[in-house]
Amino acid sequence: MIVKSRFCPSPTGYIHLGNARTALFSALAARQTSDGCFLLRIEDTDLARSEEEYVTALQEDLQWLGCQWNEGPGVDKGHGPYWQSQRTAVYDRYYQQLIDQGLAYPCFCSEESLEAARRIQRKLGKPPRYAGTCSHLSATEVAEKLAQGQPAALRFRVQEDRAIGFNDLVRGHQKFSSSDLGDFIIKKTDGMATFMFCNAIDDALMGVNLALRGEDHLTNTPRQILILEILGLPVPQYGHLSLITGSDGSPLSKRNGSRSIRQLREEGFLAIAVVNYLSRLGHVYTDHNDLMSFDDCAKYFNVEKLVKASARYDEQQLLHWQKEAVMQLTPTELYDWAGAGVVLHVPQEKLEDFFKLVQSNSVFPSDVYIWAEAMFAEKPHFSDGEREVLMTAGKEFFITAEKLLNEVDTYAALCDGLKEKLNLKGKALFMPLRIALTKAQHGPELAAVFDLLGKESLKRRFKLIQDIL
Repeated sequence: MIVKSRFCPSPTGYIHLGNARTALFSALAARQTSDGCFLLRIEDTDLARSEEEYVTALQEDLQWLGCQWNEGPGVDKGHGPYWQSQRTAVYDRYYQQLIDQGLAYPCFCSEESLEAARRIQRKLGKPPRYAGTCSHLSATEVAEKLAQGQPAALRFRVQEDRAIGFNDLVRGHQKFSSSDLGDFIIKKTDGMATFMFCNAIDDALMGVNLALRGEDHLTNTPRQILILEILGLPVPQYGHLSLITGSDGSPLSKRNGSRSIRQLREEGFLAIAVVNYLSRLGHVYTDHNDLMSFDDCAKYFNVEKLVKASARYDEQQLLHWQKEAVMQLTPTELYDWAGAGVVLHVPQEKLEDFFKLVQSNSVFPSDVYIWAEAMFAEKPHFSDGEREVLMTAGKEFFITAEKLLNEVDTYAALCDGLKEKLNLKGKALFMPLRIALTKAQHGPELAAVFDLLGKESLKRRFKLIQDIL
């Protein structure tokens, strides 16, 4: 089967990790074959909350991740428009078909009365479902209410006592009873289609045969199957993904680590790191534990390897993939990622060696900048803790080190000279040097730092520290 998957976000905010994972899994499933198709559709029927800036942002974020759509905005394959707010005429045709068949009717119930009925049902231990108040209104009664200007929604008439079953690609066979559903709204009082209706209609008309989405949509599926079957439209295969939770098991939120893709980009995360992390969040790659390209993530992606247990967000795992991705960067890519600010400190002729030196000790662009400033700033600022290390070593330490640079050419020889002249060893010997040259207790090999900076720069740094002390 040629896979045609889709991602259909509502543009009411920036894409967060849950939505991004849904988009990624859908894109990976389609990318497994050269003729697969990943479709992007904008579900903007919530006119009050949808904003054009979020439409632009979500497209930028998807492209940044590598989830380029084969059909959708800017890539019309004959199924457009791809904004649901522009598809009202399409939905109206199917509304009329249902009305003509007696399978849809206007509902004049207010939200207040509906909520009151739901409260009573909950108290009685019954599932909240519409009581059918308006389902038996005569044509005359409907006409009178409309003439009075009463707002009306449109409800789908659900056949009682019907079993609705389908095979969920993640959760296995699912079975529902239509009697538990109640007649549901398919057109809002403002004339816009509900998600329940337009999402199903568009999947069918656009040829989508794989619909991956969050498990919170599981109970929507039987309703959408009813709509599609009644209208004689094809039903896609559904797969309901486990939700992402925080490390404490609670729903993922800002409190326990959730960020938008845009935030991750701004923090300096690399797209391939995020892709490698998300593609393993609720999905198992057997025997593929190294950083993979997007194409390899797609090649080895398998819907059958999606797990139904909740996927827990793990910041350390995300950082692991970030470190792996940073290590794959070329010097040119490191330069572009780190930003031009690094050049303010590092001489052009030493940039490549500098990047090689700090690459394994950098996770974010800010780390690269910090190393650049620490090693090359003419007058670096030392913190109180760093000053304490330098003061403990004493001025004589750095006077001796400066003089030794006239006699030695390697870091090892410098250490040997300090050890001999000052009777020092271990931490008392190398920690003052590390703080003096890198302002950090851990980091790149000091022998490599020695070679990178050169003897003249080292002399200036040791002289500066003498002045400070």
